[in-house]
Amino acid sequence: MTILEDKPGTHAGNDIFEHLESEVRSYSRGWPTVFETASGSWLRSEDGKDYLDFFAGAGALNYGHNNPILKSALVDYIMKDGVTHGLDMMTTAKRDLLETFERVILQPRGLDYKVQFPGPTGTNTVEAALKLARKVTGRESIINFTNAFHGMTLGALSVTGNSMKRAGAGVPLVHATPMPFDNYFNGVTEDFQWFSRVLDDSGSGLNRPAAVIVETVQGEGGVNVARAEWLRALADLCSEREILLIVDDVQMGCGRTGKFFSFEEAGITPDIVTLSKSIGGYGLPMALTLFKRELDVWGPGEHNGTFRGNSPSFITATEALKHYWTNDELERGTLRKGERIHQTFMNLSDMFEGVSTRGRGLVQGLVFEDPSDAQKVCALAFEKGLLAETSGPSDQVVKLLPPLTITDDELEYGLNILAEATAKVRS
Repeated sequence: MTILEDKPGTHAGNDIFEHLESEVRSYSRGWPTVFETASGSWLRSEDGKDYLDFFAGAGALNYGHNNPILKSALVDYIMKDGVTHGLDMMTTAKRDLLETFERVILQPRGLDYKVQFPGPTGTNTVEAALKLARKVTGRESIINFTNAFHGMTLGALSVTGNSMKRAGAGVPLVHATPMPFDNYFNGVTEDFQWFSRVLDDSGSGLNRPAAVIVETVQGEGGVNVARAEWLRALADLCSEREILLIVDDVQMGCGRTGKFFSFEEAGITPDIVTLSKSIGGYGLPMALTLFKRELDVWGPGEHNGTFRGNSPSFITATEALKHYWTNDELERGTLRKGERIHQTFMNLSDMFEGVSTRGRGLVQGLVFEDPSDAQKVCALAFEKGLLAETSGPSDQVVKLLPPLTITDDELEYGLNILAEATAKVRS
């Protein structure tokens, strides 16, 4: 008997999670096992079972778990007593990241963005973007879109669509107006017809907005993909009416849809871009807010955060950029693997009524008319050793976010599990 088990009132083993951790926990409920190690596209539980990861830390692990290239650079930095916590001080780690980001990412794409280090999470960079847009324009209102997800702090939550998440705020969420995302009316209503009309109508009651914030692919919203022409029309509308365009690339950036930025395919240049999740490379917390040079109107310390200088993330981010983004090998692999998933999901859609698919690159969704089917498929997949989550307003979509570095054999293995689970649920 262990010491913990001997002491009255203590909880050992798995009981500690239910006893002490908040009821707010979610992923652990769908995946009821205790994970111990992880490598590449796999996690292993403490009882020795392996799980193929089609979740990738909700998109924070584009380069896989414990990527050896990034890990080596991180360990070297730590062993040399490199600065860990630097606020916004100048450090060698930050300098290397900024120089690499400009040389590898910004300059080849003709982007003249300034780089801000907000707090280290996705919602932090969204908050910074919203504050900056309001400061630049002097306006309060933000336009967001149906089924959007931008974070859980109050500003980011105000531009999020999910009613359950919004209800958790406990206060009114104001100064934001939702508009229909691409294909919200299944092509029946002309895109932007209402939006452009109310912007120009002095009797509409719509305050002229400071900015529009949009995801090119709504991950949490159900893998809703905006067409390139829709994004171009949105960018034109914002430009013509002097409204700032914010692209939230927290989950879809860093190569998830193929190119480094998800908006590149549409050929647009947003005024502000938010990055987090995989920009840190290794799963370490980090976020960037990018904006056009003329928008840099911040005063020193006007927006800050204690952990905006997370140097270990700078090290792994720099190494990821150098290794994966100096050529197009990763991008081509992402598009090819995404097409393989799409083919499998199309076959399942053809086989089973009430099943469809949508996605871009390595964010792909299998959509079920009956939301309970999606949840059953994910549960069966977990039993067979595969991690996949659901998304969408009714959790009706099986959403795949595998590491971009997943091998072809691993991908086939996981797709076979999903195909078998779907067949079993729909049989």
